[in-house]
Amino acid sequence: MTELPARRLLLVHAHPDDESINNGATMARYAAEGARVTLVTCTLGERGEVIPPGLGHLTGAALGEHRLRELAAAMRELGVEDFRQLGGPGRYQDSGMMGLADNDDPGCFWQADVDEAAARLLEVIREVRPQVLVTYDENGGYGHPDHIQAHRVAMRAAELAAEAGIGIAKVYWNRVPRSVAEDAFARLERELPGLPFTKAAVIEDVPGVVADERVTAEIDGTAHAAAKAAAMRAHATQITVADPYFLLSNELAQPLFTTEYYELVRGERAASGSRETDLFAGVEEMSGIEETS
Repeated sequence: MTELPARRLLLVHAHPDDESINNGATMARYAAEGARVTLVTCTLGERGEVIPPGLGHLTGAALGEHRLRELAAAMRELGVEDFRQLGGPGRYQDSGMMGLADNDDPGCFWQADVDEAAARLLEVIREVRPQVLVTYDENGGYGHPDHIQAHRVAMRAAELAAEAGIGIAKVYWNRVPRSVAEDAFARLERELPGLPFTKAAVIEDVPGVVADERVTAEIDGTAHAAAKAAAMRAHATQITVADPYFLLSNELAQPLFTTEYYELVRGERAASGSRETDLFAGVEEMSGIEETS
């Protein structure tokens, strides 16, 4: 049996930058604590909108290559050494926003066969044996086709892993409690008047905002706030960071959350009546699990 770190976390994301925005503090915390943190990114974000005018010439494959370098820089800031592209760099291309002709490109992730892509993710699961898997909900957090497909592939891979006797103890979806989002936007509006946002509209654009009672875990990443902000800055084509907020290409300000939230959708909840403060809570710490034949 191969010796593995006691704690092993796998995150599945659609594009470079999604991981730092959604889970940067969580990743930095667990990496600092000695857990094996593995990130699988499903596309290189070749169709992302580029913010800095000086990089506006980057499109297609050239943009994807640049965003891969940004991802590597972000992972250095978070202390994460194991980051991969599903099927290898460029295997699945960015699908563009929902409803565009880009969605019909046979090479885009939206058109990928879910079972085939999940089998590729299963290869990673076989190697790293994660006890905890983090991904998006069935709407991909906010309806982007690559996010939705990442959800489908991750959940299908978890099923395939279970069929192979590889136990993933807990599966979480990224979340933000509605009250937390509302309070954060109200604070920005109060402390930094004139910021470019309309609170009610922008809250609906924050991925994963749900009723508070659906959130089952919150990870305090305050100690790793600087690492998260630095990782987000590394994704310069996509994010402008002005802590305590950031802007995407729509130029609408969003709060930079250093406590990150999750909903447990598979596995046993360790805390009864209160939110978990550790994604590994209740997980038996084993050096590895033998795959059944």
